[in-house]
Amino acid sequence: MTQNSAVKPLLEVLEGRRQQVPPVWMMRQAGRYLPEYRELRTRAGGFLDLCFTPEYAAEVTLQPIRRFNFDAAIIFSDILVIPYALGRSVRFEAGEGPRLDPLDTPDKVQTLAARADFAKLEPVYEALRRVRRELDPKIALIGFCGAPWTVATYMVAGQGTPDQAPARMMAYRHAEAFAKIIDVLVENSIRYLLGQLRAGADALQIFDTWAGVLPPREFQRWSIEPARRIVEGVRKEVPDAKIIGFPRGAGAQLPAYVEATGVDAVSIDWAAEPAMIRERVQNRVAVQGNLDPLVLIAGGTALDRAVDDVLANYASGRLIFNLGHGIQPETPIAHVEQMLKRVRAYRS
Repeated sequence: MTQNSAVKPLLEVLEGRRQQVPPVWMMRQAGRYLPEYRELRTRAGGFLDLCFTPEYAAEVTLQPIRRFNFDAAIIFSDILVIPYALGRSVRFEAGEGPRLDPLDTPDKVQTLAARADFAKLEPVYEALRRVRRELDPKIALIGFCGAPWTVATYMVAGQGTPDQAPARMMAYRHAEAFAKIIDVLVENSIRYLLGQLRAGADALQIFDTWAGVLPPREFQRWSIEPARRIVEGVRKEVPDAKIIGFPRGAGAQLPAYVEATGVDAVSIDWAAEPAMIRERVQNRVAVQGNLDPLVLIAGGTALDRAVDDVLANYASGRLIFNLGHGIQPETPIAHVEQMLKRVRAYRS
């Protein structure tokens, strides 16, 4: 849902038009590697206070744009705001990540509300409106949600785990109860994303951070199918909605994901096999990625070489230059500048 007539390079790519210089942004670009973020985070208090204070969330969203002039801003929020709006207890403990009340039995799943209280998410929409007003017209604004599978893994276990075994076990043992969680997340994610489009988002991303732990049959059921339903539900209301999928770690299952979901682009991690991506994914949709966040920490010639590899592999087609996952807190700002300079010097 483009908000004005200015040409946004990222949207051009999503609409099918390859750019000579690939547009670039970074997942988690508003975050702990920036001193201005750390200062505001301290002032805000709790993490959810930062997310749900529109003035703060908008400021954090804009900080990396002011510093680096990325081609996209992504609204500062969290994938667990949907469980919060569904009435679940969501807490963020310093150094330990999110904590929720686990939905780890079929009986507990019965206590899950069917509809979120979207008044609780109004601060996200207000932050989007604020960013939209301040953003350069050439810079795209991205809204997002967590994919149902990934959000459900946290809801079942009550926290992140190394391989999300609690959710995987529940999906095997109590598939009907687990499907109820997924269904609730699908329906409320559709409404949440539509609200973000109305508030000014140009494009949307669905983050399925834990997709890679699923075997093929389960990947089809719990990653592909919910994403397909979300894309279909959003486009029922906004037919031209531009949506990026990120089933992290999907590997050889990416072509099936792209074909089934109808996303406009797919974000790939740094382990993706380039020939397969070019021949079976990028021939259908735009590709976003896939610099290793660790090489961004390393810097130097290793970083130059890695940037060049991404460009050599994918820039002859539709590419949005990004990382293969989120930027790490210890990343030197000078290395981000080095990466940007190299990408923006590229000419095909």
